[in-house]
Formats: sequence, C-alpha cells, structure tokens
Amino acid sequence: MSTRREKLNEDLLNIDIIKEYIAKRKIDWTKHCLNRLNQRNIQISDIKTVINNGKIIEYYYDDYPYLSCLILGYSLDNRIIHIVCGLSENIVHMITAYYTDTEKWEEDMKTRREK
Repeated sequence: MSTRREKLNEDLLNIDIIKEYIAKRKIDWTKHCLNRLNQRNIQISDIKTVINNGKIIEYYYDDYPYLSCLILGYSLDNRIIHIVCGLSENIVHMITAYYTDTEKWEEDMKTRREK
C-alpha cells in the first residue's frame, strides 16, 4: 500500500513528465551513464525509444540528490532495457541503462528474482 509521500513522489516522477523532458531535450547525460552506454553498446536513440514505450516499474524515493526510478522498455531492435533516471527541476538525469539480465529478473522483467 502506497503512503501519502510515495503518492506525491509518483505524481512528481511519472513517465509522462520524463517523456516531455526527453522530447524537449532537457536531459543531463551523466558521465557514469555515458560510460555505461558505451560499454554496453546501447545507443542514445535506444534510450529515447525505451522511455517513449516504457513504464516505470520501481520508484526510489530516498535517492539523493534526485528522486529516481527504474524504467522498463524495448530498444529499437526489440531488446529489453532497464533505465535508471532521476528528475529535478525541469531536467531528467540519466543515471544508467543496461540490457535486462534474465537471471536476475522474473519472466515479466518487472520483478527481481529472489537471491
């Protein structure tokens, strides 16, 4: 059950706002994110595609310095990607992205497997 604080955070950090900021190019590509994209051969166009067709599957309410979330979606070549991004005043902070590991996630790619 969501708390009032979690509901407020979900209202602030929602996929429509993230899509809007991406469309307006209000994006902070962190050095960490760009390094990971390069290492994992993920294109920026894939990130934009994932966000446009994806959904938020986890919220990280206590992340600092920004509220952040985990987005699940599909790349241009139909590969499943997870993206972690944060949101601050009028900008999306891209934190990391990775191809989803089926050993760590259930078949729905939304639920983490028990260790």
